[in-house]
Amino acid sequence: MKFCKSKENKIAIAVALFVAALHALWAISVALGIGQMYLNWIFPLHFINNLYTVMSFSFLGSLLLVIVAFAATYLAALLFIWFLKLMKVKK
Repeated sequence: MKFCKSKENKIAIAVALFVAALHALWAISVALGIGQMYLNWIFPLHFINNLYTVMSFSFLGSLLLVIVAFAATYLAALLFIWFLKLMKVKK
């Protein structure tokens, strides 16, 4: 079980937890009814028209959002670390 305690695994988990937490925060904002207000505020700051409408909150949907965000980020972080090792990047 060397991999479970490896530095690479810990980094990937930390990054994935961070991204999952951001997605959980988004789900909470939708549940509280402030998701659309956030989009209406953030898009114009980037000089973009808001073409999106926030759908109604779904607990199962939000749970799936957080799980998929965690899993995808975990795999992406491991892949990124693997590529760095392939390139033999020095600290």
